[in-house]
Amino acid sequence: MEIKVLGTGCKKCTEVEKLVREVLAEINVPANVEKVEDIAQIVQYGVMLTPGLVINGKVKVSGRVPNKADIKKLIEEEK
Repeated sequence: MEIKVLGTGCKKCTEVEKLVREVLAEINVPANVEKVEDIAQIVQYGVMLTPGLVINGKVKVSGRVPNKADIKKLIEEEK
């Protein structure tokens, strides 16, 4: 599973990455988590508001910090 957290390093973006890693550990799902901070790459996903969350190439969240339950559900949908 490929997970990308899109954001330029703001507090909210860092929070999303932290939550993603916590959820992955809790549900024991292996995944490659990458932080994407390059504006050009973020725009390629069509994300105009960060933070963004991309799972297996699909934009799942944009412009908000999802809670752990939301993240868990999104990850399980992609397993």
